[in-house]
Amino acid sequence: MLFGQTIPGVVLAFFKVAGEYVILGAVFIFALAWLLKAKPHNRPKQYSVVVFDVFGKISHIDGIRTEFKTHDVAWSFMKQYKEAYPLYNFALVSELPKSDKPTIFRYI
Repeated sequence: MLFGQTIPGVVLAFFKVAGEYVILGAVFIFALAWLLKAKPHNRPKQYSVVVFDVFGKISHIDGIRTEFKTHDVAWSFMKQYKEAYPLYNFALVSELPKSDKPTIFRYI
């Protein structure tokens, strides 16, 4: 009786409880990661579009808007500019408080 029912019963009960703790731990880790990712970030207040020519040098095109307050509007204008000026590349940049150089968010 000892090897047929008692020992397998104890081992199965242990792994059942251990499995519950593993699942509970995974739920807590996921919740903690989600909370850390969901915390508000310091977003830039100003975005700029920088124009690059075919040689990779910063260029200037007369008549285009380069300063924006929101990321989505700047990205929309960049896509429009890329269609209108296919030989130029465009970078969406912003000055972040903890960075010495402008940070590029998107580049097309």
